[in-house]
Amino acid sequence: MNEKASVSKELNAKHTKVLEGLSKLPENRECADCQSKAPRWASINLGIFICLQCSGIHRSLGVHISKVRSTTLDTWLPEQVAFMQSMSNEKSNSYWEAELPPKFDRNPIEKFIHSKYVDKKWASKTIVQPMHVVGQKGYSPERSVGVSRSGIPKKARKYSLEEEAFSNNMPHIASTTRARGGSLDLMNDNILAPPKATISEQSTSRKSVDTATDLFSLLYVSDAQQGRTVVPPSRWATFD
Repeated sequence: MNEKASVSKELNAKHTKVLEGLSKLPENRECADCQSKAPRWASINLGIFICLQCSGIHRSLGVHISKVRSTTLDTWLPEQVAFMQSMSNEKSNSYWEAELPPKFDRNPIEKFIHSKYVDKKWASKTIVQPMHVVGQKGYSPERSVGVSRSGIPKKARKYSLEEEAFSNNMPHIASTTRARGGSLDLMNDNILAPPKATISEQSTSRKSVDTATDLFSLLYVSDAQQGRTVVPPSRWATFD
C-alpha cells in the first residue's frame, strides 16, 4: 500500500501549513545552496529548503544523495515533516559547509552543489552528518518549530503471574533442598556431611533415649520379680 495514500486531505493541508511556516523562519529564508530568497522546494533526506533551480540540480544527483519534494505541490508523510522540523538550512550547512571559505564564489552552482553533497568537499570532519531516519517519530501538525528527538522508550518485559511466582519461590526451594541432608558430589567425589543437629534437636533426642531406657528397666525388673519364688517363713520353720 502506498504510504502517501494514507495521508488525508486535512492532514496534507496541515503539512503544507507547517512547511510554509518553516520556510519563513530566519534560518530557512534563503536557499541552502545558492542563497536566493523564498525557497519553495526541499530535500527531505537532507532537511533543507532550496529554490526551484537548485531543486533540479538536486534531482540530477540521484535519490541516494537528495530526494526532492515541493512544499506546496507534493504529499508529505508525517515523518518527513518531522525531520524538516528538526533540521534547518543553517543546521545542515554547519555540516556541509563547515570548511567552506568565507565569501566563496558558488558559481557555477551545478559544480558547487556536486562538490558540496557528492564529493563532500567542505563537510565537517568532527560533526556527524545529519540524516533522516525512516520511521522517525515526534511530529505534531500544530507545532511549526522544534520536534521531540527522544527515542521510543523500550517496552519493559512484563512477567506473567507464573513466572513471577516461580521467581519468588526459587530461594525458598533452594534453601529447603540444602537443608534436607548430605549430598554426593559426583564431579569432585566428595561426600558432603549432613548438617549438625541443633541444641534443641540434641536435647529432644537425649530425652527420647532416657525414656526408652527407663521403660526397658521397668520391664526387666517386672519380669525378674515374676520369675522369683518367695518361700514363706512358716515352711522353714517346719522343715525336717
